[in-house]
Amino acid sequence: MRAAFYERNGAAGDVLTVAEMPAPEPRPGEVRIKLTASGVNPSDVKSREGRTRKIAFPRVIPHSDGAGVIDKLGDGVPAQRLGQRVWIWNAQWKRAFGTCADYVTLPADLAVPLPDRVSDEAGACLGIPAMTACHAVAVAGADKGRTILVTGGAGGVGHYAIQFAKARGATVLTTTSSEAKAKLALAAGADHVIDYKRENVGERVMAITNKAGVDAVVEMDLAANAKLYPTCLHARSEVVVYGTGSAEAAIPAQFLLVNAAAIKFIFVYELTPAERAAAISAINRMLDNNTLINNVALTMPLHDIVAAHEAVEQGKAMGNVVVRL
Repeated sequence: MRAAFYERNGAAGDVLTVAEMPAPEPRPGEVRIKLTASGVNPSDVKSREGRTRKIAFPRVIPHSDGAGVIDKLGDGVPAQRLGQRVWIWNAQWKRAFGTCADYVTLPADLAVPLPDRVSDEAGACLGIPAMTACHAVAVAGADKGRTILVTGGAGGVGHYAIQFAKARGATVLTTTSSEAKAKLALAAGADHVIDYKRENVGERVMAITNKAGVDAVVEMDLAANAKLYPTCLHARSEVVVYGTGSAEAAIPAQFLLVNAAAIKFIFVYELTPAERAAAISAINRMLDNNTLINNVALTMPLHDIVAAHEAVEQGKAMGNVVVRL
């Protein structure tokens, strides 16, 4: 099989290689998926660089998300799963070989049936971006009567977070950095879009909410945005953090303390079985209803894996980047 891999941490052009490797065979309880698409997420490029964790295996095939067809079953897996189109989660979490290859073997429950109307490229965006967004808005209590601020509403997670929050009945504010990104956020259902490069975010939030502030923030970058919280939040509100641009962050501790405001962290790779099941159910419900917009911004062939990683690193794509296999 063809696969992209790296054997040391470093820049994409220095360490990523595409070559032939033996195809894996499923063990008991596993399925083998013939992959058609592999999602490239910021966590994948950070892992390859060595920013978030050092390489833990002699060789790593990157990427946790993907889509394809189950073509082989391990012992104990029901026969009806053979031939299913599926989307995949956590493929490379604590494992050497992820989805950037022609085949991957995984425990059967990491492969979720994918509706026929959903493209392979869209399916490759669900594992990290959609599941993170879905769980984040649930933790934020994004329900009817609640007002939520989603930072980075045109990004992979933010675009999904707007949709899941709206589906739950919340009023959604979001930040973007251009007119093109604002259009994406509005198409996802955002009620109000704030251009953080041209507008004062706190002033706009207070104007929109009649000085009440928001009930929760769904946060993509704690280190960059924590300074905004005193201008956006009210007493006993909360921030749900799924990312940070720096390993350490300064927070407005006195404001958070006297307002009994909470910062909650979520980590999509380590959700509990109940949290995972709830997110998968919500994602599948919107897929089945054909109401989930999957923003695939850039699709590239496997031999362009370096360019795909660099596109994610540089933030060139307004949405998800997918490698086609």
